[in-house]
Amino acid sequence: MASGAYRNGVHKAASGASNFKSSSVKSKHLLVAAPGSGLRRSSSASLGSASGSLKDDGGVPGRVRVAVRLRPRNAEELVADADFADCVELQPELKRLKLRKNNWDSDTYEFDEVLTESASQKRVYEVVAKPVVESVLDGYNGTVMAYGQTGTGKTFTLGRLGEEDASARGIMVRSMEDILADISPETDSVSVSYLQLYMETIQDLLDTANDNIPIVEDPRTGDVSLPGATVVEVRDQQSFMELLHLGEAHRIAANTKLNTESSRSHALLMVNVKRSVMGRDTALSSEDENSSHLVKPFKPLVRKGKLVVVDLAGSERIQKSGSEGHTLEEAKSINLSLSALGKCINALAENSAHVPIRDSKLTRLLRDSFGGTARTSLIVTIGPSPRHRGETASTILFGQRVKGGKSLQQLMSVLQLYLPQAMKVENMLKIKEEFDYKSLSRRLDIQLDKLIAENERQQKAFEEQVERITLEAQKRVSEVERKYADALEKERLKCQMEYMESVKQLEEKLVTNQQKCCNGESPGVSGAEELAEVKKLLQNEIHLRKAAEEEVDYLKNQSLQCTQPEADGNSEILKLCKRLEDEAHNKKKLEEEITVLQSQLLQLTFEADRMRRCLERGGSGNAFAGLDYLMSQVGHLHLKDAGNGQRASIATLSEQVGLQKVLSLLESEDANVRIHAVKVVANLAAEEANQEKIVEAGGLSSLLMLLRRFEDETVRRVAAGAIANLAMNEANQELIMAEGGISLLSMTAAEAEDPQTLRMVAGAIANLCGNDKLQMKLRSDGGIKALLGTVRCGHPDVLSQVARGIANFAKCESRASTQGTKTGRSSLIEDGALQWIVQNANNEASPIRRHVELALCHLAQHEVNAKDMISGGALWELVRISRDCSRDDIRNLAHRTLTSSPTFRAELRRLRIEY
Repeated sequence: MASGAYRNGVHKAASGASNFKSSSVKSKHLLVAAPGSGLRRSSSASLGSASGSLKDDGGVPGRVRVAVRLRPRNAEELVADADFADCVELQPELKRLKLRKNNWDSDTYEFDEVLTESASQKRVYEVVAKPVVESVLDGYNGTVMAYGQTGTGKTFTLGRLGEEDASARGIMVRSMEDILADISPETDSVSVSYLQLYMETIQDLLDTANDNIPIVEDPRTGDVSLPGATVVEVRDQQSFMELLHLGEAHRIAANTKLNTESSRSHALLMVNVKRSVMGRDTALSSEDENSSHLVKPFKPLVRKGKLVVVDLAGSERIQKSGSEGHTLEEAKSINLSLSALGKCINALAENSAHVPIRDSKLTRLLRDSFGGTARTSLIVTIGPSPRHRGETASTILFGQRVKGGKSLQQLMSVLQLYLPQAMKVENMLKIKEEFDYKSLSRRLDIQLDKLIAENERQQKAFEEQVERITLEAQKRVSEVERKYADALEKERLKCQMEYMESVKQLEEKLVTNQQKCCNGESPGVSGAEELAEVKKLLQNEIHLRKAAEEEVDYLKNQSLQCTQPEADGNSEILKLCKRLEDEAHNKKKLEEEITVLQSQLLQLTFEADRMRRCLERGGSGNAFAGLDYLMSQVGHLHLKDAGNGQRASIATLSEQVGLQKVLSLLESEDANVRIHAVKVVANLAAEEANQEKIVEAGGLSSLLMLLRRFEDETVRRVAAGAIANLAMNEANQELIMAEGGISLLSMTAAEAEDPQTLRMVAGAIANLCGNDKLQMKLRSDGGIKALLGTVRCGHPDVLSQVARGIANFAKCESRASTQGTKTGRSSLIEDGALQWIVQNANNEASPIRRHVELALCHLAQHEVNAKDMISGGALWELVRISRDCSRDDIRNLAHRTLTSSPTFRAELRRLRIEY
């Protein structure tokens, strides 16, 4: 931040050297706050040393260092702008960029650094923020800011945590790593505050209750302080990462057309560094000219520095972002504060006597970041899309004003006026030679950035693999030790039992021998007989074993002889089975072809009979004959081509017959004529160009009349499909609701049993669910209950349409709740849709699962729905989505919803679930 606003009591550098000469107390105060190089002999010398140490490459004290970074094209731009070149061309080796006006003209601008879309996060940190961090460690104040259009990567550059990929760590994380690595934990301290400026109100991101922090200015020195802001002392990187997690969870964001996670506030990370250093102090022995300096012994001094990282909210145009309601008010506040910052920059660039720093709280906080002895770096982020060229040009011009330089065209015009032609040619040749050298340097830098990022990823993967292998090895060693101990114990018990048994047997034999001796028997004779008997039994056992081994060898030979012919027979059987399978497959194909040919023959026969009957009737049947001819052509085209050519042919044929005639046939008494007519209208409604003509001719009213008057399943199915096509147009949606279309669709959904009819009805209702203006009318006419009622058939296509409709309705409700036009529980929960949503949140069909996951995330964004979702089991599904969802945007939305809801956080803590 600024040297005057956040220098912990140090006076602004603009006050001049004379202010410091007037008092030795001020000189000592500066010595404490700024780094010294041994002995400081006077206040003026100290000030000169401080200013000199902060001169940039151009030798301008306190000038802001400006870098520009280009974001790569996203998925939407790769499709939408595939045929267009980027609106900017980078020349990093010359530190220039060209902003294209058209295909043959462009403006060229120079910056301190030009970073391409392939530049790594490490390189961005080293060229933009590392010099500022080194100055802060030396005792100065430093500021790093990011400015640019919404969605160009400001938060990615500054606040990316990089937990999954270490090479993606942003400036905040890397700055704290360098600070903690350079200080001594025993004598130094680092404290952190994390704030946001939202709607001109300063809020504490580490304590949500502290939502209106005042700015207090010292009338004597002009220093700015923020009483009440939370200050946390940081000892290690892990605790700092937890603070960033907490702050990001509390930061306000919204979904706009330009960015799904658009920051709606300016974020300020303040890092205060206090270091103890050994230095000397000086004092004046007298006030005359011959006064000598008395050198005091070394004593500990406190060196203070402050680093402020500012993530400015993105500038946006309302017509492009689509902001409305409360989001519109947020956008106005953001643009006003950025406009105030731009006015201050213009005043500084023009050396104006008055700088309007009090127009906004943002400018009051950044009042001294663009001058004095503060070290400030600004990174402007831009996008490549030619659709946003105006925003890109505005961002580049802002960076130029901050840098205080001129565009290359202005400099070249001066050169053309005052330099001879020969010198221009010579300089151009030198520039060209230098360009070749720097082109090679650029390629090497790009390769080096890629290698550094890849090395960081591989190193992290290697460390994780080593840790995993170590844990597995320890687990296996402990398991082997346990098994070995168990086996050893079992073996010990077994040996002990055998020993006891042997002792017992010997005791019994001893008792027996003693009894025999007492009876006069000779134990020696008895023992010899037993030994002879044992030898005989042993010989018999040996003979029996040899005989058994011979018999086993014989049986093995017999088995081998029998196995050979059996293997040959098995191969023949396999060949025959394969031939039978091929024959069966060919037979099945022939039967399918015969069936298709028979159906085509019946179709042609039916069309020929109808044409013949119409020709026999003649006269008043000409219109019907034309319609039959039209439908016969439709059927013939369907056999040949089912693409856009079919619809074009139908449109041509309908023009020949006449749209009014086709619509009049919808009321025909002949069921077949009515069916053919509604099919023609449905095919015409599939094209957006024909929808307006159908509605103007009264086709929508005729289709709704078919749903009301006729019970034929085919008529209802095709009519519902045509209404679904018309409902994709927002203007037609209001007409459908005004003519009671939702009531007719609900009645058809309740009576129909055919899955295709239910799919058409569900698709029409799902399209109506996406209109914000029809939410209340849609629910009061029973549209939500009718949509839920169609799930009874269980067909996947029907369930997919139901899930899409619920997701559309939930998204509109979430938008209305954010804008303040919707209060109370969700209508989906009140109509009983939550149970079905939870049951299908992990459906095997990806379209159903994706829409249901989106619906859950939108419902969870409204705090009043949290208790119902917890009791309904939706919390578990949200946790699963935040961990396992294949789509990054849905997974991030679920995680952000869980962390921002106090009710969900309390329940997760109660259940001891990590999220």
